[in-house]
Amino acid sequence: MNNISAAAHRAAGEGTAPPPEPVVPSGEGRQLSRPAELIVAGAVALCLTATIIHVASVFLYVAPSNTVSRLYQRQINTWVYPYFEQDWKLFAPNPQSARQQISARTSMAASDGTSRPGGWVDLTAVDDAAVRHDVFPSHTAQNMLRRAWAAYADAQGADGQVSSPRALMLQEYLRNIAVQRITAHSRSTFSAIQLRVTSTPIPPPGGADQAAEPAPSIRLLPWWSVTSHEH
Repeated sequence: MNNISAAAHRAAGEGTAPPPEPVVPSGEGRQLSRPAELIVAGAVALCLTATIIHVASVFLYVAPSNTVSRLYQRQINTWVYPYFEQDWKLFAPNPQSARQQISARTSMAASDGTSRPGGWVDLTAVDDAAVRHDVFPSHTAQNMLRRAWAAYADAQGADGQVSSPRALMLQEYLRNIAVQRITAHSRSTFSAIQLRVTSTPIPPPGGADQAAEPAPSIRLLPWWSVTSHEH
């Protein structure tokens, strides 16, 4: 009986197919070449370094004044302005105290040397219309023009003149934004642009006397030249 069982077991085993070997994907186990590994490692290190510098610079910019921020103030401002400027401060919010309405007009020099300015375009109203009734409003439309003006106004001297390199940079930044806004709504060419800023104080809460509020102030900026490749 044992011999018969063993023979049957061998016969059953001979008729059973061996299990299939696992299929290894052709790309698995393939390694990058040494130069490619160095390029990838360098790119990762560069991204990490830029991220750390950006986070540290923004943190020191919004944090209360301290030894580190005062020591590296020039480097921090160079990194933050104008594209990463923050509209808030840690532990000390600075709410907007006035509402600015920024308008622009353009002019084109004629062949006889004279120039005829066009009508005013309310850039603030254009931005407001772009975000009104929008579930996901654009940060650019909400804050870019307003913050550019605030930074430019803060960078000017006590006499209202632009003299420092940072103030000149912010003046060019503000001009470029205005040119971009005007160009988006008008295809006519122009050689100069002028801004007008109307500031209306925001009344304090608590139902203060409206008659005691100061009247809106209007500031007319000088004409800024615009080259043909800028619009």
